[in-house]
This record gives sequence, C-alpha cells and structure tokens, in this order.
Amino acid sequence: MTAPVKFPRFFVTAPAPCPYLPDRQERKVFTEIDGPDAEALNDALGRIGFRRSQNVAYRPNCASCSACVSVRVVASEFRASGTQKRTMKANGDLIATATRPWSTVEQYDLLQKYLSVRHPDGGMSAMDEMDYADMVEQTPVTSYVIEYREPGEDGTPGRLVGACLTDRQDDGLSMIYSFYDPHHPARTGLGNYIILDHIRRAGQSDLPYVYLGYWIEGSPRMQYKVRYRPLERLGRQGWERFDADRQSALIAEASAPRRGDGGTHGGNKDGMPGGQRQYAAAKR
Repeated sequence: MTAPVKFPRFFVTAPAPCPYLPDRQERKVFTEIDGPDAEALNDALGRIGFRRSQNVAYRPNCASCSACVSVRVVASEFRASGTQKRTMKANGDLIATATRPWSTVEQYDLLQKYLSVRHPDGGMSAMDEMDYADMVEQTPVTSYVIEYREPGEDGTPGRLVGACLTDRQDDGLSMIYSFYDPHHPARTGLGNYIILDHIRRAGQSDLPYVYLGYWIEGSPRMQYKVRYRPLERLGRQGWERFDADRQSALIAEASAPRRGDGGTHGGNKDGMPGGQRQYAAAKR
C-alpha cells in the first residue's frame, strides 16, 4: 500500500511593485517543493503555469492584472524561421554540455557581465557568489546547467559564452534562467541560440515541450518569446495555440526597431523573481 501524497500548502506574497509593467502591483501564490514527491509536484505545477525558484514553485496571483501568460514551444513541430536558421548556423560551432547543478566562478562572472548590460537596475544585480550558488544548487528536482563554450584551438571546450539553468520535467524542458556574453564581438543571437538548442534537445529526447516562462504583452523585454512556432499559451480552458495571424503580428511588432534601450533595463528577468526573502516573509 503506497502512502498518500501530501497536499502542498500554498501561500501568497505581499503586494510589491511589478518589475514588468509600470504602475502595477504584483503578487504571487507559491508553495515549497521538497520531499520524495518533489519531482511529481514540480511536474504537475509546471503544467498549470508555475515556475520554480530554488525550492519554491510560484505563479502570478495579481488582484487586478492577468498580463503574465505561461508559454511553451511545441518542440516536435517546431520549424525554424530564416533568422533562426542563420542564428543556428552562426553559433553551430559552440560546444554545449549539460553539467550537474553546481555553480562555478566562471559562470558567476559571466552572469555579472550579462546583468550589468541587460538588467543593471534589477534585483539580481546585487547577487554575490553565494546567492548564485543558492540559485543553481538548491534544487529538489532534476536540473542541469547547460554550458555553451567556444572551441579551443585543439577543438576542446574553451571560453564560456552562455549558460542556462534547466529543469527536466516529464513533459519537457523548463528554462529557469539563461545568461550569456551580451557584447561578444563575433556572435549575435546567443540568447536565441540557447532557446533553439533547448528545442533541439527536447526533440531528441522525445519531450514535447520547452517551457519559456511568462510572456507579458506590453513588456518589451518579454516579446522575444513569441518568435518560436508553434507556441502555446495557458488560458482558462487550458493550453491553446497562438492564433497564427496574431502571432505573426506580434513577431513583426517584436522585430520592429525601438527607441532607447528597448526595455531591457529594469526589474528582474522572468525566472528569478526578486529572491527568496519575499517567500519567507509570506509564511510568517
């Protein structure tokens, strides 16, 4: 006789300024992931729009806003666009290796370089090496750090130019947090290449989906997620495909030149929502 699965306790964080849309407040519902059923719980919550941060699974629960929409790529049906094919070709020499979730100084230095350019005013900019180690190593589920390295002169893995903390779920790969060299003199599209490589990996492993986190219409730095077809979004009736014409319009809008920095500065990137203190405070 098997023991019954313990139903998780859920908590709600206090309202805080939204890091994605101005003049709005965010709030999250969350639960802890631990114990022998951690993998099954994380898989189940992932299918209904939760994201993992260390040993916590969370999703937006804002009182007057529903802009955050969970999205996932259907890996088995993905067809690369012309731009995506060029990105894959330009970076096809990179050596990608799935390593155990163990932080390194090299990863941390690359993260700091990335944050200083892409999110200089976000909450993660103050992370020290211990914070980064907690982010990577405190995982109760099957996780990897997939490293992307340039080949050395002898063909062996050389300089680290990208990395992604990734969870393997029973129905796909969940990209928890990715970062890369934002000013590489000879490479463009590293962030897109990391997503494309995850789609390839999912397909090779017969995993149907790649989870990209939240897409937020009106937040410029979240619009890159609409470029992958076919894309599904989680609504009240469950997962459904983006309308093809609607997605084409969103891709065109995301590809249009923007004034200024294009909205890359500011709050936290999806997948690392403000650190763990907010969750500890909500349980008191």
